[in-house]
Amino acid sequence: MRKFTCLLIVFLSGLFAGYAQTFSVSGKVADENNMPLPGVNVIVEGEARGTTTDFDGLFTIDDLTAGDALLFSYVGFIPQRITVNNSQSLNVQLQTDSEALDEVVVIGYGTQSKKEITGAVSVVDSETIEEQNPARVEQALQGRVAGVNVTSTSGSPGSGSTINIRGISTNGNNAPLILVDGNVIEDLSVINPNDIESINVLKDATAGIYGVRAANGVILITTKSGKLSSDLKVNFDAYTGLQETSRKLPVLNATEYAVIVNEAYAAAGEIPPFANFRDFGVGTDWQEEVFKTAPISDINLNLSGGGEKTTYAGGVAYFNQDGIVGGGKANYNRLTARANFTYEIIEDLKVNLSGIYTNSNRNTLSENALGSVLFNAVNMDPTLSVFDGNGDYTLAEGLGNEVINPLAQVANTYNDTEVNKISGVGGLEYTFFDKLTAKTQFQFNYSEVDGKYFSPEAFYGSGKVFNVDRNSITENFDIYRDYTWDNFLTYNDEFGDHNLTALLGMSVFKTTGDLSSFTGFEIPGNSYENASIVNAIDVVDNYQNGGNFFDARLLSYFSRIQYDYKGKYLLSALIRRDGSTKFGPENKFGWFPSASAGWVVSDENFFTNNSFVSFLKLRGSYGIIGNDRIPDFRYVSLLNGEGTYVFDDELVYGKASGALANPEIKWEKQKTLDIGLDMRLLDSRVDITADYFKRRTEDLLVVSQVSGILGSGAPGAAPPVINAGIVENKGFEFSIGYNQMVNDDFKLNINYNFTTLENEVLFVNSENGFIPGGAFGIGLEPPSRMEAGQPIGYFYGLETDGVFQTQEEIDNHAEQANAAPGDLRFVDQNGDGVIDPNDRVNIGDPIPDLTMGLNLGFTWKNFDFAAYAFASVGNDIIRNYERNQPNTNKPLTYLNRWTGPGSTNEFPRVTIGANSNNLLSDYYVEDGSYLRLQNIQFGYNLSPEVLSNTGVEKLRMYASVNNAFTWTEYNGFDPSGSTGAPIGGGIDQGFYPVPRIYMLGINLKF
Repeated sequence: MRKFTCLLIVFLSGLFAGYAQTFSVSGKVADENNMPLPGVNVIVEGEARGTTTDFDGLFTIDDLTAGDALLFSYVGFIPQRITVNNSQSLNVQLQTDSEALDEVVVIGYGTQSKKEITGAVSVVDSETIEEQNPARVEQALQGRVAGVNVTSTSGSPGSGSTINIRGISTNGNNAPLILVDGNVIEDLSVINPNDIESINVLKDATAGIYGVRAANGVILITTKSGKLSSDLKVNFDAYTGLQETSRKLPVLNATEYAVIVNEAYAAAGEIPPFANFRDFGVGTDWQEEVFKTAPISDINLNLSGGGEKTTYAGGVAYFNQDGIVGGGKANYNRLTARANFTYEIIEDLKVNLSGIYTNSNRNTLSENALGSVLFNAVNMDPTLSVFDGNGDYTLAEGLGNEVINPLAQVANTYNDTEVNKISGVGGLEYTFFDKLTAKTQFQFNYSEVDGKYFSPEAFYGSGKVFNVDRNSITENFDIYRDYTWDNFLTYNDEFGDHNLTALLGMSVFKTTGDLSSFTGFEIPGNSYENASIVNAIDVVDNYQNGGNFFDARLLSYFSRIQYDYKGKYLLSALIRRDGSTKFGPENKFGWFPSASAGWVVSDENFFTNNSFVSFLKLRGSYGIIGNDRIPDFRYVSLLNGEGTYVFDDELVYGKASGALANPEIKWEKQKTLDIGLDMRLLDSRVDITADYFKRRTEDLLVVSQVSGILGSGAPGAAPPVINAGIVENKGFEFSIGYNQMVNDDFKLNINYNFTTLENEVLFVNSENGFIPGGAFGIGLEPPSRMEAGQPIGYFYGLETDGVFQTQEEIDNHAEQANAAPGDLRFVDQNGDGVIDPNDRVNIGDPIPDLTMGLNLGFTWKNFDFAAYAFASVGNDIIRNYERNQPNTNKPLTYLNRWTGPGSTNEFPRVTIGANSNNLLSDYYVEDGSYLRLQNIQFGYNLSPEVLSNTGVEKLRMYASVNNAFTWTEYNGFDPSGSTGAPIGGGIDQGFYPVPRIYMLGINLKF
């Protein structure tokens, strides 16, 4: 017995020793061409531990026991599983996974792998958006997507942006079609950027599957959703920050101003107004008084998860931003809540529901116009103080009729707009058999816009156009609705080496609006607290009201066929028939076809052993897309209630002809060509996309310039809309990205893109051969034109040739009105010996010739860094924020004015006398090119070891700066701003600059 016990102890000891024996395994991981793969994940199956390969593809993993399985995985390669039984050296070769290299991309009415796409499509993912923390979604596109140019219409809180995809193609609305989870929306402000999973941009003719509203491209936004059979995930993100102006204009201080004004009066033979100019010192810096630091904050909470047949996701967010001008008087806040849900009701029948609710409040000030707050801050007399001796706001006397004290202007401004919007999508999808799926989907948008605008009694100075003798309150109550119902069948089939997807569907769209406005006068106490239409004193003369209603509809049928052979010869063709109520019976419907093709060269036998090029695809597309973006019912004559007249000493209310009819108006058509390639190099570490595009817009829908005798100039009337132009945009897009795991701790990614653009108007059918637009100065002709042979919206003015130095130069020059030494010298273009409007030429245009984006990011251990920059080259800007009145302030460049022969040949003299220096010329046009560091962010992730017992999966802290720095030679507030108008853009009247924002934030995942 004792012997048996000893033998048993020895046996069990050996057995347990065997189970306790561990070992290490080392090795190298390479691709099919034996190139080492750094950054490959090597995980022990069933355990939360592992390692990654180093720069040479080498790895070592310890504490293994016999029978353990190692999992090798790397993006773009097929995973491998290897069982180990003892210490050994492994040589692992991973095979390229073509499907993994081509992520699924959302396209019209479906999805497609990127490898199979034959159109020009760009993708921005959620990680890219989170790196920037943009206040608005469109800000995440600037510099990230080649061919997409985003310009701010203002830097004020809640302001929008203009998005142009591959140039300006029409005289009207150039905005792309935007869909969120399949639902068309007009305004991206209703979307919380943190809710977005991906943004796909369709830039060529393949966007035609969405019909007439896709003529300017399509932006497809997919929000975050849950996954089947997944636990509840909670994501909390918040940041707070401070904003400041990124720039102030260099203007004269009080002493410099007094010297210049005295000189201007003396030059005109007048008595200088400032006898003791040396006593003024620096005076009041009005920009310093107007610009203030302002808070900004954002809080987001998102949930997601799913069961065996259900997925769900939801979130709530609150954003708040004060203005760097006006503070709370320019506040914008937004509350958003969203939810999406999918459920498999029975086998093959699924339902999807999603909805977004947004409540926003925006307070606004006058901006980007003559008489705006910043316009006044630049032009205000610096010898005046903000307040007078009685503690009241100082009056702005003698500064023209529209320059007023900007602080008084802010104090007397009460503009409040509240928007409540609900958007929803509901759909059913049924799979009849493996190859055929039917889907019906209903989408709606409902918005209520309540505006309240109070104008108190105010006096800013003698003769000011902004003086208010009788206070008033205006309240708007607007309701907007739109509905879309889509029904379509999708057929998928594989037979041998052939793959076929066919789509057949129809879509119905309706949009309506009920707009009403009420104005009341003489609010008690001249107080905003009492400012309500019901508080206006009850007399007939104290009320005004108005209203409007619109109703537009679309009926569409569409079909698309996608075919490929062996996954390398690709073909897609679509046709869509759209009907619009905006055209008459003879032109209501239009047919719009498109086709595209691709060739995956890298799948050919002669290409399979290429160790440098991992993937290469050539593609091209051509198609026609219609456009109907004009006001409703312009094909019939409309009556309005402006036909009032006096009869027998009494006012008679009647009806009169309103908008002039054109029953022949028809579809505007865009013919789009795209030739491109997609390429990946060095085991997909380098990603390249290049495209040549050409878009020709024919039968351009424009507002015709007709004589006022026809009634188009009467109140409530409008000139007719006609088909009267051809515009062409062409250019080249290129983007390249590099992703590399440099070593165990360091990962690097770099992306660069650029777009060239050439815009030209080929034809304009108008009586005088051009269409004018925009504004410069007061009482001068519009500075912008649409004219054949020129870019759309180019600047039309006089060309200068320096400054007259002597009277002899004036005598030997063409006749120029009121010319004197020191005045600008204009070029006599037609040689007729007289400087007049016939000598005007192209002096610039606001369309950039080249745009570029550079994105840099890296991670090192627990640290991460991201930065991106954007550049615009070749865009010009008219400097129109100077008010050339005798006593208004001037830019600092006036210190370099002409003071005598030889003093300068660039800047004219100063005088209050008659001269031609204020006419629009290239003297007021500046190069608006700029390079901007849009965002820079540093982050730190707490290590999993620290969080192991907290229930927190991830905790990241970050610091960020938006609009960090701008390099430009432009002298205005912000070279990135634009009114967004095709004819009249690029004119700076005191543009509200995009603020610089310093942020601190935290991200938690549970």
